[in-house]
Amino acid sequence: MRLGADREHDFAAFGLPGEPGTDAFWAAARTPASVPADDGGRLALFLWRGSPALISFESWSEPVPLRRWRDTDCWYAAVPMPARLRVTYQLLVGEGAYADPYNPVGAGADRSIAATPDIPAQPHWPVFGADDVLPLPRTRLRWTSERLGGRRTVRVHPVGGGGPLVLLLDGDDWLYLHPAMTAFDSAVASGAMPPVTLVFLPAKDREAEFGCRPELWEAVRDELLPLVAESGVPADPDRLVVAGQSLGGLSALYAALEFPDLVSRVACQSGSFWWTPDATGLADSLDGPAGGAVAARLRAYGAELSELSGLRAAFDVGEHETRMLPHCEPVEALAERAGAAVRVSRSPSGHDRVGWRHALLRDVAWTLDAP
Repeated sequence: MRLGADREHDFAAFGLPGEPGTDAFWAAARTPASVPADDGGRLALFLWRGSPALISFESWSEPVPLRRWRDTDCWYAAVPMPARLRVTYQLLVGEGAYADPYNPVGAGADRSIAATPDIPAQPHWPVFGADDVLPLPRTRLRWTSERLGGRRTVRVHPVGGGGPLVLLLDGDDWLYLHPAMTAFDSAVASGAMPPVTLVFLPAKDREAEFGCRPELWEAVRDELLPLVAESGVPADPDRLVVAGQSLGGLSALYAALEFPDLVSRVACQSGSFWWTPDATGLADSLDGPAGGAVAARLRAYGAELSELSGLRAAFDVGEHETRMLPHCEPVEALAERAGAAVRVSRSPSGHDRVGWRHALLRDVAWTLDAP
């Protein structure tokens, strides 16, 4: 199905009756509206009012320009989507980026979430609109790191009275884009996981801190965890889960390999296992050695790493991350071969935090489902 410039009934097929551009049309507008496509996917309609705009999707697609409906203030795009996709997007207008005003499901102040109807729900993640203020943990720690340099604010939240520490890398994303505090509260209250204590760790320089280097984990061990202990927040420091995505996922598994006394439970979503010490950019690095430096480490020291029997590692990658899969799959297999307890899953998404967030809850719970 394709929207034509002279076919009003096409908008009605998406459940939007009335003349496009009228007040009645805008009052009923809800996006993205979608209909089945011939290829088994969906055709999704997006709207914007008043000026030219582009739709920018998180990792999944190049920006899509909107077309104007006749001489009205209605701008639209009908976007083919594959089956099983949940994706973050925003509207680019001039120099600004905006959430979709006709979509009630937001991610932070300037992003929205679209999903095809053939994917499972994400239990525990509430609907927040772009104008809603996400709740924040009460405990704030000012961490001035000698090893990493600079100051950062680390928030800490005991869920269900507190328990094992769950270190959330890229913590600001889980505070201000996706309401992890609320989601973990719901998951613990429902019995889906035991009580935990969340530590939201923001990154100041992701490429420098999350590469396969020891400084971050020395700082976590020697500076941050003692700071958390001194805060008085209830927590079990002897059971630490590290959860990371993309470069954060790479760093989490690196920590388990190089600091096993510190990290023995990892929840890794779309780990950047293309990383090598001489990586200069994502586009070139994805064509590099499968599994990058981490796979090389696992292959070269397989006998030594038989002690990985103490590691529980959950791996998740988006179904639509076709160039990431050849890097993630060998790392998953090599970690299991080296003795780790491994869980592997695939989310209906691209390289996108909205696709990882259900895996985050599920996989943290799985890593704790053992003494």
